[in-house]
Amino acid sequence: MFVKFKNNFKVFKDVLLGGIMCCILLSCSAKNTQPPNVILILTDDQGYGDLSCHGNQYINTPNMDKLHEESVRFTDFHVDPTCAPTRAAIMTGKYAHHAGVWHTIAGGNHLRTSEVTMADVFKASGYETGIFGKWHLGSNYPYRPMDRGFNEWLGQGDGGTGTTDDWFDNDRVNDYYWHNGERKKIEGYAPDVFYNAAIDFIKENKKAQKPFFVYLPTYLPHHPHTIPDPTWASNYNAKVPKSVAHFFAGINRIDANIGRLRKTLEALELADNTILIFMSDNGGTQGVRLFNAGMRGRKAQVYEGGHRVPFFIHWKDGALKHGKDVKDLSAHIDILPTLIDLCGLNTEQDVNFDGRSFKEQLYEPHKKLEERTLFVENQRTFKSEPWVKMAAMTNRWRLIDNKELYDMENDFAQTSNVIEEHPELIEKLRNEQKKYWELVTPNDRERPSFIVGNDLDIETFLTPSDWYLPKVPWNHAQVAKGDASAGEWHINVQSGGFYRFEVSRWPREADAPIKGIPSFKGKVVDAWVPKGGIEKLVYGDEMSALPVSAIKIEVGAYSEVKTVKETDKTIVFNIKLEKGATSVKGLLLDADQSIISGAYYMYITKL
Repeated sequence: MFVKFKNNFKVFKDVLLGGIMCCILLSCSAKNTQPPNVILILTDDQGYGDLSCHGNQYINTPNMDKLHEESVRFTDFHVDPTCAPTRAAIMTGKYAHHAGVWHTIAGGNHLRTSEVTMADVFKASGYETGIFGKWHLGSNYPYRPMDRGFNEWLGQGDGGTGTTDDWFDNDRVNDYYWHNGERKKIEGYAPDVFYNAAIDFIKENKKAQKPFFVYLPTYLPHHPHTIPDPTWASNYNAKVPKSVAHFFAGINRIDANIGRLRKTLEALELADNTILIFMSDNGGTQGVRLFNAGMRGRKAQVYEGGHRVPFFIHWKDGALKHGKDVKDLSAHIDILPTLIDLCGLNTEQDVNFDGRSFKEQLYEPHKKLEERTLFVENQRTFKSEPWVKMAAMTNRWRLIDNKELYDMENDFAQTSNVIEEHPELIEKLRNEQKKYWELVTPNDRERPSFIVGNDLDIETFLTPSDWYLPKVPWNHAQVAKGDASAGEWHINVQSGGFYRFEVSRWPREADAPIKGIPSFKGKVVDAWVPKGGIEKLVYGDEMSALPVSAIKIEVGAYSEVKTVKETDKTIVFNIKLEKGATSVKGLLLDADQSIISGAYYMYITKL
């Protein structure tokens, strides 16, 4: 069931780079004398049915359709039911649960630091690597993209626009971005900004004659469905609700950018020797009410519509069997093993993948893959339990939560539970699940720990979405309402000494007193959602002033309280820390010294 890949070739980047590139040239199935470039496009919340080439009559996606026509298409391709787990599996070739990712918030979205990423592999093989869009696998050192193999990183909040580590009033139009760990304002609509940056990156590497790996995980069409021009959502008939029209408008913009990207590759004479992959991160959302390609379920569910996604792969110089379908069961954990196999990439250390290569099927799409059982799950709980929100999958069968069995050959819509009719099959699938569980649960629910006092990240920015709690305020609007949660963060002090803790209710850029609310005086309405223009925050406009009289900080066994004045925007604590692991907590207190909530934002720097 699980395929083991090993490569003991030791890569010395400076000394043996030429030799590595020779290995790549010999092993790549390409006409070109250069190793293939790779572009992986990952849309956010676009379901299998949200493309016109898959039969949707409500939306037109000409560039996605053209890529579909010119690719090998996998028609039974699966990811996890939510985004961060899918991204972890893509990056590692392992089940997300195996790689330490089990949630989208509460620390459960941080990819275990011991994991080798797709970017690590490409970088070790002489490629320039860039990510332009949503990471969602960690927000501070050592979890950021630039710590995980990417040379270039442009993104917004780790989990998306408007999440707590994003710029306070971002709305996807004329926003601030994280660029290689620094804040940078860029004009334009977010998907255009990301594709512009990716195109610039491609041009730079074309000029330098370097192969590149580009990861383009756009934040769209994930809600809130913001667009820079409300008329973009008026191009649909009356059968399309306004919210769905905004959702479709985001897909249309990505579609246009895919067309622009492909034209750029052609102009640069890179199109033929570039592997181009298109896929989505989970099942459908807004669009499923109109068309779901005959499937039951949607995002976050383990029925088919929650995790079957489009997957197209194109490479002209590779002579793939474009225009053909691979119908056997495949998944996100197979992508990295396939790219290693297809491009002759090398790893610096032994890696045991849960996935397997489907390279042969790119040349012989009708060749059967060896039968196996795959699993997807969506347990957002602090204790994992077998068979909770889990699907076991074979080419023909789906066992849901160990209670429902569906025959996908005869009941694609999953309407008839036939579990009582197949006891031998059920026993086999349950045994496979035991093997899976033994594989993925060691070090289960391991908490992320941010390293402070390291020169690679001189300021650690802590926000409440990483509190290890069942329910946390993960976006700025929840914070603005005054969410009563109070959690802690784990940190690892790189070197002992005095550290500055800047603690507040609001992030710096909100420029608001702890006792008050932001003014948004400089906010320009340049983004629209179905209900109208965004005047304050992308996730909501409700603001609540909290009766904060003091802020308390707790670092390990140490605690200190400071009074908050009317004009204070932040409270600073200088605390001596010993090297090693500890916990950090900030608390907003009222006049009776009772806890109002956690202090939502904290900045840590070494003095």
